Amino acid sequence: MKLICIGRNYTDHIKELENEKPTDPVVFLKPDTSILLKKQPFFIPDFSDDVHHEVEVLVKIKKVGKHIDKKFAHKYYDDIGLGIDFTARDLQAKLKAKGLPWEKAKAFDGAAVIGKWLPKAKFQDIHNINFSLKKNEAVVQQANTELMLWKIDELIEYVSKYFTLKIGDIIFTGTPAGVGKVFANDTLKGYIENEEMFSIKIK
Repeated sequence: MKLICIGRNYTDHIKELENEKPTDPVVFLKPDTSILLKKQPFFIPDFSDDVHHEVEVLVKIKKVGKHIDKKFAHKYYDDIGLGIDFTARDLQAKLKAKGLPWEKAKAFDGAAVIGKWLPKAKFQDIHNINFSLKKNEAVVQQANTELMLWKIDELIEYVSKYFTLKIGDIIFTGTPAGVGKVFANDTLKGYIENEEMFSIKIK
């Protein structure tokens, strides 16, 4: 399986990092080795002094698809989740300055937190889901999926032009503003509405 990640999908986060607003979704991949194992802490890697949390709504693909039309995209997923795209921001900045790929800053071991899954049927409208991240019990990121520049079904249509989607693939749909540095001994907890989706320790 693969992790397909979307960058710059919330206007406030684009402004926060002083990036240009894209005309198409920004797409990058993480390998399955980047998934943080269940009940394991996240260890800050020795190659970065500035790892940031980026909380994101996740979608799990349930059947194989290619060139999926937006109007059929809803048939390709049943589960909605929450996770973190950890980013070595200092390394990413160096790579971006040289016009190089971001993978070393985004796809390293443990850089993808995947919380528990909720059935899509639980939500009246997947384009109106509140989600948030607490760091040491203080809310640091919060948003609603209605604020996405590209909604879930649009992302599936776009991504499936380039990559065949397979059972178990996960789409990280982008992060809102409030990203920030993590420190040893921090605790990060993610929520969809008021339901805790994950809790991890930083080492």
